[in-house]
Amino acid sequence: MPRHHPRPRRRSGGSLPVYRGPFRRAQAERLLWRAGFGPRRGQAERFAKLGLEGAVHALTHPRASRLKGPAPKVDGRGLAPLDVWGHDVLWWLDRMVRSEASLVERMALVWHDWFATSKATVDARWMLRQNALLRRHALGNFGTLVREITKDPAMLTWLDGVSNNRWEPNENYARELQELFTLGAGRGYGEGDVRQMARALTGWRADWRDGAGMTNFRFDPEFHDGGRTRIYGRRGRHDWRDAADLAVGHRLHPSFFVTKLWGYFIPTPPPPGTRRALERLYRRSGHDVRPVVTAILRHPALHTGPRMVKPPVVYTAGLLRALGRGIDTDAWAWLGEMSGQTLFQPPNVAGWDDTRWIDTATWRGRWMTANYALEGHTLEPDPDKTNYPSMREQSPAEAVDAAHKFWGRPTLTRATRAELVGFAQRARAVAKEPWQQESYAILRQNALRMLIATSPDLHTS
Repeated sequence: MPRHHPRPRRRSGGSLPVYRGPFRRAQAERLLWRAGFGPRRGQAERFAKLGLEGAVHALTHPRASRLKGPAPKVDGRGLAPLDVWGHDVLWWLDRMVRSEASLVERMALVWHDWFATSKATVDARWMLRQNALLRRHALGNFGTLVREITKDPAMLTWLDGVSNNRWEPNENYARELQELFTLGAGRGYGEGDVRQMARALTGWRADWRDGAGMTNFRFDPEFHDGGRTRIYGRRGRHDWRDAADLAVGHRLHPSFFVTKLWGYFIPTPPPPGTRRALERLYRRSGHDVRPVVTAILRHPALHTGPRMVKPPVVYTAGLLRALGRGIDTDAWAWLGEMSGQTLFQPPNVAGWDDTRWIDTATWRGRWMTANYALEGHTLEPDPDKTNYPSMREQSPAEAVDAAHKFWGRPTLTRATRAELVGFAQRARAVAKEPWQQESYAILRQNALRMLIATSPDLHTS
């Protein structure tokens, strides 16, 4: 029989379609992965009971921002993100694992990629301060966020804002503000606008102190070019606030914003009608982020479209959330690097290239991430044959069911399950002797847990 996909329901008084198909565990699970870091055990079932509207509201209007569970410890000590290598990565990963406001934390990651700055040249304390800034404005007003980013010490360091003065204008931030943050390359601005905006952005300074690095960031009117500038055809004595507001107020900004934001949640471009409706919603809200994110999370394309590869840090946090495991090793820092994503260190000002999330260079890191996640959950063959008396008797399907249950029953495709059952059958067939049948059954269960964690279904949502 042909499959009939549910028709999208349109919002009353608007033109944005809303998914109206079944909202069960699988749909809730996808939502929790796309708008967070995957479900904790039982969370997908609870969200499914809320229905789509209730689940989206719970994500976009979290009642608590606290971290759930014990604080992280490595080698018996708490984290020192400003002092110990890798602890900044662990500190943020811990928030992803324990946060009760997962969408807020996910949006902080989105903005970190959008306004990419790196500890490669920025002091760790300014990176952590910027991280708090991104979290505060996670679902707030984008225009306010752009203003705050413009004067943020990490950005002023990263894109040479403190080197931009009226005598020697530096165009780095003016260029990226338009090309990467608000308009898109070559859309609605020219080299003249870059030069004029750089003049408007002059005036920021900082001091260098031995042992402390850059400090005392401030705006100094004496270093600002107070002459008339012309940006997008508008003449005036513009300053850094005007530069930020003019970029966000540009007529082509809404189309750039909604298309780029959409791409963080849905792997296919928005339909033209949806894009225009999102632009209208964004403009009417005064450039607020929350209503646009809400509309995207309710859109049929998120729930019926193709699967999306999880960023490495999302995959890692999701495994730990599923296991109920906190941060107890510094391995996650170097494993993130192997997997292609080191927090606080995107590769360049354009952020991470999500077309490279899974390739021959990063796959080993993901495999090892799953292996490390399963530490402490590996079953050992029991020579006394007392610890796992039922495993020898398990059919291949029952063995797969046991491994599936271990992970909290994440959604698996029929093809994946068939492959797992086939593996379990082959593993059972090679055990000829009674001692092999006992120990191989246990080893088979370990392998099935690993294979589920590294299956295409767990790397995508």
